[in-house]
Amino acid sequence: MPGGNRFIYQRKDVFAFSMDAVLLAKFVKVPVPQGKIMDLCAGNGAVPLMMTLRTEAKIDAVEIQELLCNLASKSMVHNGVSNQVRVIHSDILLLKEEVAWETYDVVTCNPPYFPVTSEKGKNKDKPFSLARHEVACTLEDVIHVSSRLVKQKGRVALVHRPERVADVFALMKQYRIEPKRIQYVHPKATKDANMVMVEGVREGNPGITTLPPWIVYDDVNQFTEVFKHHYEKD
Repeated sequence: MPGGNRFIYQRKDVFAFSMDAVLLAKFVKVPVPQGKIMDLCAGNGAVPLMMTLRTEAKIDAVEIQELLCNLASKSMVHNGVSNQVRVIHSDILLLKEEVAWETYDVVTCNPPYFPVTSEKGKNKDKPFSLARHEVACTLEDVIHVSSRLVKQKGRVALVHRPERVADVFALMKQYRIEPKRIQYVHPKATKDANMVMVEGVREGNPGITTLPPWIVYDDVNQFTEVFKHHYEKD
């Protein structure tokens, strides 16, 4: 993984982690010495694994696909953080005994980005369909569950597509999460943003801060120096 201080197990036949997971883990404000964090739609554990470089808080990671849970658990053991990160094999809509509502300081999620339509989302390869499309849960499901999990004044942070920002804001407000920080990611300075990170506070006061955007690549398709330093630092 970026920085070289974390190793993650992956397989070519299931969805692998990507840049958005790393950026979300670096974007969200986390409690440092202690606390409790939940990562929803955890995949193979990239977000919680990267967050262990920033916090000593206990982290729960929920993933619906058993194979990805197994990979995540293997990575936690390999990196010596299995006592900090608990991997839970569950549908986020069926969380009952595994969690206690309104007990988390932070909830993060790198959710499926794309709604299911008649043309898209029903991939023959189910693992990729679950990871990319809202088959098992929708954006509303993610935000609703996040609101139930997080404490009052706790934080909820998502990474998503810029075209869904209006949906993210509307659903956050619907479920009592006030958007507080937003940051866009552009592939190049001349290109539209293709990623956005949003953090909200449950029962927070109105007012949002727009952070400077990240520009990923320069004119010769290399990481910009500023982005490289941010992305690869521990």
